[in-house]
Amino acid sequence: MFAVKTVNDSRGVGGWLLVLCLLLLVWQPLSVAVIASSALEALTIRGLPLALTILMRIGVAAVGIAAGLALVKRRPGAVTLAKAALLLTAAADLFVYTTPYFPNNRTPGTTPVYVAASLAYSGVWLLYLWRSKRVRETY
Repeated sequence: MFAVKTVNDSRGVGGWLLVLCLLLLVWQPLSVAVIASSALEALTIRGLPLALTILMRIGVAAVGIAAGLALVKRRPGAVTLAKAALLLTAAADLFVYTTPYFPNNRTPGTTPVYVAASLAYSGVWLLYLWRSKRVRETY
């Protein structure tokens, strides 16, 4: 007669949470693939540091994919994994932008802008995961 509604049934993966899932599942791997493929030409010149940096970025993208899948499938620990993925993304971007190992074509003086944008991107999504009512009700 009365249906019991659990917290997990009240909200689904939609809205901004769906956007985050799509960014983790589609955008991040595609951008890493494009960036890594363009950096492969410099591998013979830059050597092992560049290869390790590319592998690091692929690993971070893999954690992001795992987090996106966990969020979509509403797995326990999905939010924690997504937070870890965002922190790893920020750390990897910070490393890439502030070290000479990865080739870039940024104009001089713009590195702080890239660092700030990357930290803001991760920070906004982390804040969303911590404060969102949808996230609390879905997980």
